[in-house]
Amino acid sequence: MSFSDTPQWGLDNPVTPRFGARLVQEGHRLHFLADRASLHGTFDDATLRRLERVFPIFIERLERLLSTGELTPRSSRCVTIHHDGLTCEADTLGSCGYVYIAVYPTPLPDEHTITESTPL
Repeated sequence: MSFSDTPQWGLDNPVTPRFGARLVQEGHRLHFLADRASLHGTFDDATLRRLERVFPIFIERLERLLSTGELTPRSSRCVTIHHDGLTCEADTLGSCGYVYIAVYPTPLPDEHTITESTPL
């Protein structure tokens, strides 16, 4: 399935296929708005089903990172979460109200790891 004619949402990332979204942040909670999300490139059906299954796990982990201050609305800091062959990169970009994400398929890393990176 491909949706290349839709607006691109989420973190700018050259990886395709990927799912991008701008999540609305309210305190330590995140809200997904379907009209602020898009697919870039072509996903196979199995990967789309895996994305649907894993997406709530990514949201839960991002909310936990917001509550601990590891992800903050006031400054840009990219965090990366791996789960079940998918990678989620997230950053507030200092926006004070949004979390931008890019989710894409990756080879299975070590069991459910969370890594962080900061922009240079």
